[in-house]
Amino acid sequence: MIHAAGFGTLPAAAMAQALRRFGRRAGLGVLDAVLPPHCLSCDAAVTEQGAVCPDCFRTLHAIVAPFCDGCGVPFVHGGQGVPELGGPRLLCSRCAERPPLFDTARAAFTYGEGAKRLLLPFKHGDRPDLARPLARHMARAGAELLDRADLLVPVPLHWKRLLRRRYNQAALLARMLARRSGVPWLPDALRRLRATESLGERGAAEREAVLQGAFGLSRRGAAQVEGRRVLLVDDVLTSGATANACAAALRGAGATAVDVLAVARVPDPTLRETPKPDRVASPAA
Repeated sequence: MIHAAGFGTLPAAAMAQALRRFGRRAGLGVLDAVLPPHCLSCDAAVTEQGAVCPDCFRTLHAIVAPFCDGCGVPFVHGGQGVPELGGPRLLCSRCAERPPLFDTARAAFTYGEGAKRLLLPFKHGDRPDLARPLARHMARAGAELLDRADLLVPVPLHWKRLLRRRYNQAALLARMLARRSGVPWLPDALRRLRATESLGERGAAEREAVLQGAFGLSRRGAAQVEGRRVLLVDDVLTSGATANACAAALRGAGATAVDVLAVARVPDPTLRETPKPDRVASPAA
């Protein structure tokens, strides 16, 4: 046991942890004095490093229920869910008709203007520092998936794109999630076997065709994923074609299950057109 002013009597391990926390707080105080914290999305002043200002926060739309229990796409209203055949989950019509190869996907935000103002600089603007605060929101949205994961695996970049960008944004997110959750991560488990064309304006079927056979397991990855539940990490989940292609490779290597966690989920435009069902009137007595 160790006694220290301000900390009371603590075991040595607890004392070391308390001192580390104190050191981090003191370090942040010095950093705030030298570089006052600014919003991650704009130049407005905020109270702490890694925060967004109230105006930018209002443009970030967190995904909360109701959403598809399969692919994580947000519903406009609960009546858009389709009961899973033989199961308890509510699915979107696409997942009900053609279940994805992954088990469950979650994302922190809807991919709208607010999310773009964080993700585009992170992905294309040389802002790897954004990985830490983005991972914090991912950990909130994907707490259940992290709790049951055995291994975190990022979606890989082709080596030519990695050379141009200098970092894989999905790998940075996976590393930060591993630090927060204690779940081990394997940055090189998946490999992109060939360069693929830009998927930006392509539909779901085209994306699936382009990505077919595009991913494989490294030798180390094949040995590590067998018999384990893998959590696949990416920045944006669009149609699910990339996640499906990665899940196919992981399952082929013996993964028992594959979940997906992303920063943002692109909404399904067809769901906005589905009217809310009228309330059924009670039968007359």
